[in-house]
Amino acid sequence: MAEPVEVLRAANLAGLAHGFLGRRGGVSEGLVAGLNVGLGAADEPAAVAENRRRALAAATPGTRLVTVYQVHSPRCVTATEPWPDDARPEADAIVTSCPGLALGIVTADCAPILFADSEAGVIGAAHAGWKGALGGVAEATVEAMTALGARREAIAAAIGPCIAQPSYEVDEGFRARFIEADPANGRFFAPGRAGHCHFDLEGYVALRLESARIGSVERLANDTCSQQDRFFSFRRSTLRGEPTYGRQFSLIALG
Repeated sequence: MAEPVEVLRAANLAGLAHGFLGRRGGVSEGLVAGLNVGLGAADEPAAVAENRRRALAAATPGTRLVTVYQVHSPRCVTATEPWPDDARPEADAIVTSCPGLALGIVTADCAPILFADSEAGVIGAAHAGWKGALGGVAEATVEAMTALGARREAIAAAIGPCIAQPSYEVDEGFRARFIEADPANGRFFAPGRAGHCHFDLEGYVALRLESARIGSVERLANDTCSQQDRFFSFRRSTLRGEPTYGRQFSLIALG
């Protein structure tokens, strides 16, 4: 029997079609075996298309997929209909108030964030790597949602599977960027080997969301790097010297 698609859901987004997916339940093979949905993962196009179909059917059935060309930026765009794959805007967050659209973010260690103001009927999805998080992608998504009629205090946000602090070793130059932005950011770094430390991406993203004064923030607390059977991981693949790596979806839609 085929392995089912694994879908993780957030309690604070209950009632909305959404899901954080991993690698289980797909048809890709080799280094990207499983539910790889990345267009740039050197995978067979037919396998990626089937994986994307399975992902939507499992998390947001009956919807049309909207994605962006992710570039580790704080840019957020508003969607009213899907873009062709070869005409996706360069951005790292999407918002909409249109029912039937599934906002999709791909990740492989970066933090996916799903947002919703259920009462206003406004949703969002963001890709928060360290550059995007530091640059303000979470806040940009909240601002774009309020422009569509969401109330800041009614917005719920959930942070999906991402690289956890014990797995995320960085150098002192990396840490210095965050300390320069705000000395209080030192709390997100734990000591490591000489000249290195460990960064708490999920904790930092949660702080940025909480500082945006939204209604609730939930962390799913799943480490993509250490759970090979469940998630794709850029860091894990890089440490192994592998030439490519898979990507997983995070999806949200209005009914």
